[in-house]
Amino acid sequence: QVMLVESGGGLVQAGDSLRLSCTTSGRTFSSYVMGWFRQAPGKEREFVATISWSGSRRYYADSVKGRFTISRDNAKNTVYLDMSSLKPEDTAVYYCAATQKYGRAWYPDGYDYWGQGTQVTVSS
Repeated sequence: QVMLVESGGGLVQAGDSLRLSCTTSGRTFSSYVMGWFRQAPGKEREFVATISWSGSRRYYADSVKGRFTISRDNAKNTVYLDMSSLKPEDTAVYYCAATQKYGRAWYPDGYDYWGQGTQVTVSS
């Protein structure tokens, strides 16, 4: 069992930056592909970014490419999402997720473990 805890959300203005963190329990963090998803009110959960076990592969949704950066520190059992040039449409609850398989890393059903989410609100 893996427990994920997100932090770093908050209320910011358009154009600001924010860093989300997700810390996991256990000693096998490096064996998990990690992902960030988000869900806005009334919308389905959508893919934001994913990072491979070693961090050598990273993929982003088109909507955040060039503005968001996913990274991980396996020594700290933590994955990060650095968000810049935030827009009101980035407002959502952000979730981190973990899986040991890479095949469906772009889809919510590809992940086995989820955090509780952290709210990000971007005002215009």
